[in-house]
Amino acid sequence: MNSFERFCFNLLGQRMKSRRDDYHQLRNNIISARFKTPFEVYISTALISSIIVGLLAAVVIGTLSWVFQLPTLVKYKGAVPGLLVGLAPYSLIIGTIIITIFSLLIFGGITYAIFLLYPGVEAGNRRRNIDASLPFAINYITSMSTAGIPPAEIFRLLGDSPIYGESHVEARYVAREIDIFGRDLIDALRLVSASTPSARMKEFLQGAMASISSGGNLTDYFRTKAEQYSLENRQTQKMFLETLSLISESYVTAMVAGTLFLIILQSIMSTLSGDNNPLFLYAVIYAIIPLGSAAFVIMISSMTPEA
Repeated sequence: MNSFERFCFNLLGQRMKSRRDDYHQLRNNIISARFKTPFEVYISTALISSIIVGLLAAVVIGTLSWVFQLPTLVKYKGAVPGLLVGLAPYSLIIGTIIITIFSLLIFGGITYAIFLLYPGVEAGNRRRNIDASLPFAINYITSMSTAGIPPAEIFRLLGDSPIYGESHVEARYVAREIDIFGRDLIDALRLVSASTPSARMKEFLQGAMASISSGGNLTDYFRTKAEQYSLENRQTQKMFLETLSLISESYVTAMVAGTLFLIILQSIMSTLSGDNNPLFLYAVIYAIIPLGSAAFVIMISSMTPEA
């Protein structure tokens, strides 16, 4: 916790403790994202940061509005109530105040929304990373279990192997529950399975708990899960490649052939009508093509599974 977070916690921390139930989903996301910042500190920092950003934006935008007299540029043509006519000489002051208040609310609200959404986004990134690295991590676990290493030590070794991505972080939390808090392996697996963002990891840990509790063969369980998740990964990659092929055909149709058709059609229509205004062509070339291409890139990036 840095000095700014400590300052925010000292201001609002005690008040935020009484509102924990109002932020149930946020608390879960913070835990799933494995943030080291406690909930009370995080939400206090979010509120103070939102106020600071809103005030700074309000001061800057309000100053610019006053200096450049932006409110006076607004002209209304039509019937105006008498009250507004009387306030016309003060339009600069009133307009600047309104712009300042709106800037405070908008930028402060956006900052607060970003703080609320960020843990969920980070938890989602961790979920994808865990799902992608879990088959390889389970193969490692299976090898260690086959060699006769105890389950608790297996999770310690996996936690010390960062090459397995976020899966090693979950294993490290299992080892932490055992080594620092003195819990047994089943309780540690239960706690981590309850907080992990990955449904695959949750299922794997709960299955390991059941196998240990029932006295089953843990090595066979690990081997079965490794084969299952490897098969699911191959199926996911196959489905992604098929989807990528469909997206590429859509891109060629919409962004290549479609835009060429629009450009040619507009050129012919301009020639026939004698209209030399190239506004539509500018819109296609400088807006539709770049924005459409960017949309396809973002869509493919969001769909691409972790390697």
